[in-house]
Amino acid sequence: MTIKRIEPGARMSGAVVHGNTVYLAGQVGDGESVTDQCKSALAEVDSLLAAAGTDKSKVLQTIIYLSDIAYFAEMNAVWEAWIDPANPPARATSEAKLAAPKYKVEFIVTAALD
Repeated sequence: MTIKRIEPGARMSGAVVHGNTVYLAGQVGDGESVTDQCKSALAEVDSLLAAAGTDKSKVLQTIIYLSDIAYFAEMNAVWEAWIDPANPPARATSEAKLAAPKYKVEFIVTAALD
């Protein structure tokens, strides 16, 4: 079975396709607010899913890290506007220290190709 790497770099790939599954690297966004960062990160998720040949209706699981759990409601407002309401994925949300202090949210997505 082949492995396809999307947007490969020296440290990691933006996404990896193996079989009928695509695994996205953690996506963080630009902006000052949680809302802006969520919208930016989820736009990148959309882009990577499209590059793999799928879309958010095929998302199987999402892991969300917040730098402060107090952002939960603000993140959920963006998330609920973004997800396909007919196909919500399994999801977990936790508070975690992210890669840089400017980041407030990170999304890790796994999706099916068919």
